[in-house]
Amino acid sequence: VFGDRYGNVVFLGERDCSIQRRNQKVVEEAPSPAVDDKLRKAMGQAAVAAAKAVNYVGAGTVEFLLGRDKQFYFLEMNTRLQVEHPVTELVYGVDLVEWQLRVAQGEKLPLSQDEVLARRKGWAIEVRLCAEDPAQNYLPQTGTVLRWRAADGVRTDTYLRDGVEISPFYDSMQAKVIAWGEDREVARTRLIHALDDTLLLGVTSNRDYLLDVLRTEAFASGDFSTAFVGKHFPQDRLKDEKPTARQLALAAVAL
Repeated sequence: VFGDRYGNVVFLGERDCSIQRRNQKVVEEAPSPAVDDKLRKAMGQAAVAAAKAVNYVGAGTVEFLLGRDKQFYFLEMNTRLQVEHPVTELVYGVDLVEWQLRVAQGEKLPLSQDEVLARRKGWAIEVRLCAEDPAQNYLPQTGTVLRWRAADGVRTDTYLRDGVEISPFYDSMQAKVIAWGEDREVARTRLIHALDDTLLLGVTSNRDYLLDVLRTEAFASGDFSTAFVGKHFPQDRLKDEKPTARQLALAAVAL
């Protein structure tokens, strides 16, 4: 939701963040495969009502839990943009950070609710590329980035570059990779290709883990819940697939 100083509040659709590990989001997308237009309107109106009740100004994220019976329940409101705000920006064609700055200096919201809804187009999916080792219970990793290359054709939000030192003093997330598509399957396929083309050498990352998540039949079908990771990626199934010294030597010879 977004509010200005003149009592205007709009909602910019929903984001599905069901795929989580220890309450930390792994994959985020907009719109949600579980939400239709009728439900989207009802949830949006509830979110706007909550924001108006406290004369809310700026960007906010109202979180709901959605049951299979399509009933939804208020969880909390985060008084800020979330990490996954780029999927909303890509689907609605807006710059929410710019909106924050404009509203903060006293301007009205640039779009009405009807104008916002009319801009919705396509699908966007985001993954969080983290310096962590899923095979070691997602242990955060540190070290020097020997080579970083972002994929073409998608949005990558990051600070990474060759030679950067990943320290133990900050969150393990190093980049957000976001793909847009005309529909959900196009976005999913583009994101898979983008991760395949993303290069992060020198530090262990969750790139391959993210690829495995995106390729599962459950994710592709759009039929999943917050139990997804525990069901499809229990810790005892995550194998350490680091190459042996012999495999590294053979790869070097091949190159």
